[in-house]
Amino acid sequence: MFDLHSLAQRDHASVQQLADVLLRDAALTSKVLRVGNSAYYNPSQEPIRTISRAIVLVGFENVRLIGLSLSLIDGLLTRAPREQLQELLARSFHAAVQARNIAGYVISRDQEEVFIAALLYRLGELAFWGCAGDQADELAQALAQPGADEEQTVREVLGTSFRHLTTGLIKSWNLGEVAALARGGGAQADPAVRAVTLGVQVSEAALEGWDSPQMAALVQQMAQFIGVSPEEAMQQVLASADESVKVAATFGASRLCALIPPTDPEQLLVQQAQRKARQLQPDLLLMQQALQDLGMMVSRQADVGLILDTLTRGLHLGVGLERVMVAVLADRQTCFRVKRVAGEGTADWQQGFELPVEQPEQPHLFSYVLRSREPLWMGIPATCTLNDLMTQPMRRWFGQGMFFIAPLFAGTRPIGVIYADCRPSGRALKHEQFVAFQRFAQLSGRCLAAIGKPQGR
Repeated sequence: MFDLHSLAQRDHASVQQLADVLLRDAALTSKVLRVGNSAYYNPSQEPIRTISRAIVLVGFENVRLIGLSLSLIDGLLTRAPREQLQELLARSFHAAVQARNIAGYVISRDQEEVFIAALLYRLGELAFWGCAGDQADELAQALAQPGADEEQTVREVLGTSFRHLTTGLIKSWNLGEVAALARGGGAQADPAVRAVTLGVQVSEAALEGWDSPQMAALVQQMAQFIGVSPEEAMQQVLASADESVKVAATFGASRLCALIPPTDPEQLLVQQAQRKARQLQPDLLLMQQALQDLGMMVSRQADVGLILDTLTRGLHLGVGLERVMVAVLADRQTCFRVKRVAGEGTADWQQGFELPVEQPEQPHLFSYVLRSREPLWMGIPATCTLNDLMTQPMRRWFGQGMFFIAPLFAGTRPIGVIYADCRPSGRALKHEQFVAFQRFAQLSGRCLAAIGKPQGR
């Protein structure tokens, strides 16, 4: 990467010098040729078998920028990439394809430079999440706090902004005038810069849905800019989204393809649910309020529905558990049936989940928890001996991974079980969440036991 960067500082760098730099790395050479042979950079489909030929057909500066981008992406993804980094890279590929295709309507040259400018629009942020180590952990924790202002938090932790980091790297690496102007926020009258800006904005709005108000406004702007109807502009946006999945794979970043917003409505709903789950964070104030409300219900003899609503809301939004279910004993205590759910994707549980209490041929965890009267944290070494109690039907409903489960009693009378996990995002559960989960289960049981008792006892 350093050698590719240094070539940009020379006024008369030759084709042979660039070829020599790339040929030192066989893997990089192969990837540059693969990208150079793609329909994206080589629409004529004339075979490119050597770096020298790639430079002639694709252009000296384009090959240098392709090599630089591939080196950067490989460097970022070869380690164990953070969730923030993968999402940001996926958004960058999406932005790059949108920008290049928009540019195709308004400029006849430099479309590849527009692609690279949009791809590296958030270069400083990419570099930080890929390389910052402990400081990245500190920033991730700070940004996870409820109500955190992103720009202010970044400045407090880094002492600068991601924009300034990006601007400095673009200038240092000589990534082209379009990239510099686009990231500097000026020269929007330049069609190439405007294409980059629109591409980046479309990639961000897509995360809210193709039918979101933000996307509708951008499609109107894009339609006016490229001279087509809003309907045609929207079709172009959707086609570019599909194309960006293929381009990411061409650049050797196949693992990012699933993070680019799909144009299929059902897939989009699933992806939005996963993103929303990843954003869910514990809210200590809400959790404390829910616990306080349950405490008051012990003496007030509240309605059962209100108790269960407070329980599920407190666990989901307060404790930060992405999926919560309360399953109660039904049909004369012969089966477990779902009474309350919270979280994305749990509607199916309420409609279809039912589990017999007694299955002599196949004992299961729900009945075990009621008999043992102990809350469990499944998916850790301490409970691995109980894994066989997760039957195949239960695994189909809940999936694989960690979860909490606790019995729900009204005094000595069994009511059902409480289940919670963070599987949509795949995040590990934490000790403090398990402590809070147990507290909610205990308090809810006391509330249910108080129903029907004479007040004052």
